[in-house]
Amino acid sequence: MELMTPENMMQRRETTQIAETVISRQAQEVQAAVIMAKRFPRDEYAAFDRIMKACERVSLAESALYEYPRGGQKVSGPSIRLAEAIAQAWGNIDSGVIELEQKNGVSTMMAYAWDLETNTRDTRIFYVRHERKAKGQTHSLDDARDIYELTANLGARRKRACILAVIPGDVVEAAVEKCKQTLKTGYKEPLEDRIRKMIGAFREEFQVTKEMVEKFIGCKVEAFSDNDFVRLRSVYKSLRDGMAKREDYFEIPKPKSETGSPLNAGDEDATE
Repeated sequence: MELMTPENMMQRRETTQIAETVISRQAQEVQAAVIMAKRFPRDEYAAFDRIMKACERVSLAESALYEYPRGGQKVSGPSIRLAEAIAQAWGNIDSGVIELEQKNGVSTMMAYAWDLETNTRDTRIFYVRHERKAKGQTHSLDDARDIYELTANLGARRKRACILAVIPGDVVEAAVEKCKQTLKTGYKEPLEDRIRKMIGAFREEFQVTKEMVEKFIGCKVEAFSDNDFVRLRSVYKSLRDGMAKREDYFEIPKPKSETGSPLNAGDEDATE
């Protein structure tokens, strides 16, 4: 049991006062934001035009979509970057990720999005263990920066879901289609050059060969279309953001022994 000294009591009292001050300030900020939203409501037509204009930027369109496998099917949709751009252009949307508690190697997190005009709110509570899996092993995280990066990464996905829950679905669908159109027509360089650079990125960053990419798409590189490029961009972003592994998309050849036969589970130690 902790011995309550006058110094400890003073420190706890100061901590409580700081917490109460922060809560009071946040409450005032929320109240002011609601009043401003009611006073200056969004013009939905102008907001929609701003969203479409933002989706014409190639830099946004490149990071706007993701794709990953689930249950034998391909799941795709708007990324957190596109969700944030939509919320910013739509206006009067408050969203974020908050750490509620950190205890015993676990962070209790809350992601939220709130339409200040309609009072529509979506909240997700989730838990993040301070550990990371790599090469089949789980490692505990002790560094504050590593823990922050882990919670921020997982929190971004929940924040995306919250934002998309309060934005009208037809607006989101229109933004996605606009980004796809931008990826097809917004580049100045030829499709062949873009595909060549994409395949090079797969090879250098994820050790995915051209043959693996061709098998995934279902045809030779020479026959790739704009739609195939858009699909590869989504896969590349999912791999880069850690939402999926390369094995989820591509057939990775098994390593072979010196005799040319595939290694089985008992032979793995022989390669080390």
